[in-house]
Amino acid sequence: MPHPTELTALEAARDIANGRLTSEDLVRACLERIEARDDAVRAWAHLDPEQALAEARARDGERPRSPLHGVPVGVKDILDTHDMPTTHGSPIYPDNRPAHDAACVALLRDAGMVVMGKTVTTEFAMRNPGPTRNPHDPGRTPGGSSSGSAAGVGDFQVPLGIGTQTAGSIIRPASYCGVVGYKPTHGRIMRNGMKVLAESLDTIGCMARSVADANAFASIMEASPIQVLADVGPTPSFAFTKSPAWGDAERGTRDAMKAAIDRVVAAGGTVVEIELPHAFKDALEAQEVIMTYEAWRGLAYERCVHGNKLSVALKDYIADGGTHTREHYDWARNVQATCKAMFWQVFQRFGAVLTPAAPGEAPKNLAFTGSPNFNRIWTMLGVPCVTLPGLKGPEGMPVGLQCVGASGRAHEALAHAAWLEKVLAR
Repeated sequence: MPHPTELTALEAARDIANGRLTSEDLVRACLERIEARDDAVRAWAHLDPEQALAEARARDGERPRSPLHGVPVGVKDILDTHDMPTTHGSPIYPDNRPAHDAACVALLRDAGMVVMGKTVTTEFAMRNPGPTRNPHDPGRTPGGSSSGSAAGVGDFQVPLGIGTQTAGSIIRPASYCGVVGYKPTHGRIMRNGMKVLAESLDTIGCMARSVADANAFASIMEASPIQVLADVGPTPSFAFTKSPAWGDAERGTRDAMKAAIDRVVAAGGTVVEIELPHAFKDALEAQEVIMTYEAWRGLAYERCVHGNKLSVALKDYIADGGTHTREHYDWARNVQATCKAMFWQVFQRFGAVLTPAAPGEAPKNLAFTGSPNFNRIWTMLGVPCVTLPGLKGPEGMPVGLQCVGASGRAHEALAHAAWLEKVLAR
């Protein structure tokens, strides 16, 4: 029988429901794993073992409320929790104790899940990394900004973690840490109780051990029924795009993409390489304009009142947003709208789009969380994306395949991702 920490979330929940495992035993096993590995990985910003165990015991005394009842989760430290501090990864908020849970956290508790602790985020989910390290090689970054959630799930410290994405903060760290990362359609999970950085981009999603886990977890945070993922049939169709970021792809990633495509075709799928429409040539610039313009304004209080407590890296980055005119911002939003309309046409022919999840293996630099250029465009379009593990780079580190779907059709994207998951696991 697998160790409790090795179970997927749905497997663990089934064992809890059937009496083969208790939530307390699962949480205790996770805590033991954290104790053994925390010096190396440092995924947690706040952890109260006794509180987590007490919450698990309470769940064990109840009838199952959902298919994930009793399963522990790590919450990214930019989401409010009424019983734990929420620091946003910043010295401005060391003792911030919200009165209420974020909406998605409240939904998880209502579903009988155990909020085990807060996971490390980069400063305001942007620049300036926290202490978290890659679980596969502590000399490498775990990615960011959802560093702790990706590393915690990747190191078997917790089966599920909440992430957020403004550029590439779910998909990229999932790739580096070798886990499933899921960014839903923009706005699908409500952001009440989240420290919003860029209103037009910020999206709540998750890290998980399987696509099915991600589907169930995100459905609970959406307050939607958990639907069984559809069977896409034996011959699903995929487009492959290098995207405008292809120049950033390392040789190992290019080789991994070819290997993935070969495996998809061998399994019966079809893959056709496509060029994105001409308007996409401006997409990377447009996303960054939107992001910095909105972040400069979204962090106005912190910038104006506590500017001396912001890192130089963050101040320098968002300062670009203060130089953008309203006309430049409107240009970027027009690029966003044009690309959204054009991208929809791709799904008249294909079920999903394949592209790299990151430029390569996790960088050997703890001060740099990696480039989000393979994620920026899809975040700007607001479309669902899934990182699929199962590929390796030249140094044996995880390399993720990104599966991109159509806006508002996340269930189809997840269904295609589940098919890919099986192919990559062979």
